[in-house]
Amino acid sequence: MNDSELENKLRELNIEDIVWIVYIGIIFLSWYSNSLERKYLIEKNPEDKEKYRSIIVVIFFILIIVYIYFLKSSYEDIKNLKPTDSAKKRELVMLSFIASLLIAISGAIFLFIALADDNLDVELAFN
Repeated sequence: MNDSELENKLRELNIEDIVWIVYIGIIFLSWYSNSLERKYLIEKNPEDKEKYRSIIVVIFFILIIVYIYFLKSSYEDIKNLKPTDSAKKRELVMLSFIASLLIAISGAIFLFIALADDNLDVELAFN
């Protein structure tokens, strides 16, 4: 690994550290939104429903940004493949890109559902 590749890898790891912090924030937001949903189901307070819905939209908006970052990163990995790279490495990089693409698509679908479902009838989950 030359100096430029090392520098790029270290930069990627720093960004991934930030992503982990974002995920921790999403966990707490999800936990809070679950408590609001529970409260809404028991007390039927429309303000709780709207807060819950707004938090869900924020969560999936943040996640789609993260997913797009990883999709872009996977695409860069494809562009950086060298003719001397093994067939296995090429295959795995392509599979990683396809997985990132599918995750980004699922995130966009979940965001659409969160925006379109006024009654919160559809259960949304993310991994």
